[in-house]
Amino acid sequence: MSLRRLASLFTGLTLSSAAFVSTAIAAPTHYPLTVDNCGVPLTFTHAPQKTVTIGQAATEMLYALGLSQQVVGTSLWFNETLPQFKAENATIERLADNTPSFESVIGKRPDFVPVQFEWMVGPQGAVGTRQQFQDLKIPTYILPSDCEGKNNLVGADGTRTEAFRIDTLYKSIAQQAEIFDVQDRGQQLIDGYKARLAHAIDQAKQHDARNVSAVFWFSSPDINTDPYVAGRKGIPNFMLDTLGMRNIITSDEEWPTVGWETIAKANPTILVIARMDRRRFPADDHEKKLAFLKSDPVTRNMDAVKNNRIVIMDASAMESGIRLFDGIEQLAKATETP
Repeated sequence: MSLRRLASLFTGLTLSSAAFVSTAIAAPTHYPLTVDNCGVPLTFTHAPQKTVTIGQAATEMLYALGLSQQVVGTSLWFNETLPQFKAENATIERLADNTPSFESVIGKRPDFVPVQFEWMVGPQGAVGTRQQFQDLKIPTYILPSDCEGKNNLVGADGTRTEAFRIDTLYKSIAQQAEIFDVQDRGQQLIDGYKARLAHAIDQAKQHDARNVSAVFWFSSPDINTDPYVAGRKGIPNFMLDTLGMRNIITSDEEWPTVGWETIAKANPTILVIARMDRRRFPADDHEKKLAFLKSDPVTRNMDAVKNNRIVIMDASAMESGIRLFDGIEQLAKATETP
C-alpha cells in the first residue's frame, strides 16, 4: 500500500464519531481511467496534479477527500470555507468570489476542472464551454447532481426533470475519489454521510415532522422584489421530503421567483433563509432578509415570522455538496421547536 493511501486511511480514522470507517479496502485506480460525466467520456492517464475548481461544493469535496495539495485555484463561493479547511484554503488562490474568467482558469494550467454548476461550464457556460476546455486538453467534470435529471437550458438556474437524488452526490465523491486514486477515503466519507442522514431522519421522526411545511429563500435581485425560492424537485426539497416535511413551492425550476402574497397565503410553518458571505444581491445579506420579513405588511403577519420559526442556514448547505448534511441536520433539529 502506498504511503499516500496509508495517510489517507489514517486521516479517515480521525473523523468525528458521526463518520463510519469502511472496513473494506478499495482497489487502486488503474490508469488510463475513463469516466462518464454527464454523457461526456473523460479519460485520465494519471491522477490530476493541478486542479482549478469552479464552485464551493466542488472545492470542499476535494478538501474532504484530502486533496487540497492538488488544488491550485478556486472560485464561486457563497460562504467562507468550513473551519476544518480554513488553513489549507488560505494557501490556495481564489480566482474570483463569483464567476471566474476563462483566461484566469486556464492561466493556472490545470489538468482537471471540477465544476459545481453546468451554467458555469456548459453549452452556454458563463466561464466557457466544455469544448473550449477540451480543445486545450483540459477535462472538465460537472457534478452529476447538476446535470442528471435536470435541464439547465430552461429557467434561470435550470429546471429539474426528475427530483434530486442523493445518489448523485455520492457519485460525485466516488468518481472523483477514483480519478485521484483515493477510493478508501471516498468510501469513508460516503459511509459517514449516510450515517448522518439516517440519524437526521430518525430525529425528525421522533418529533413528527409530517405536519411541518416550509419555504427556502435563497436570495432576491432586490430586497423588495419576488424572492428566489427552492423548487419542488431540488436539493432543499429533498431535505424536506426526506424528513417528512412539505415544500409549499410547486415549480420544477431549481430556484423560481414566487411572490410573497402567494407564500403568505400558503403560510408555511418554517421559513429557511440563506446566509451568505457573498454580496452579489442586496438580499444575500440574511440580516436584510430578517428585517424585511419583520417589517413588510405581507410577510410580518405570517405565522413563521410572528412565532420566529425562521431557520438561518448557510447557502452552501442548500447545494449538492458535503454541507448538505449540515443543512439537513439543522432542519431536523428545527422540528424540535413547537
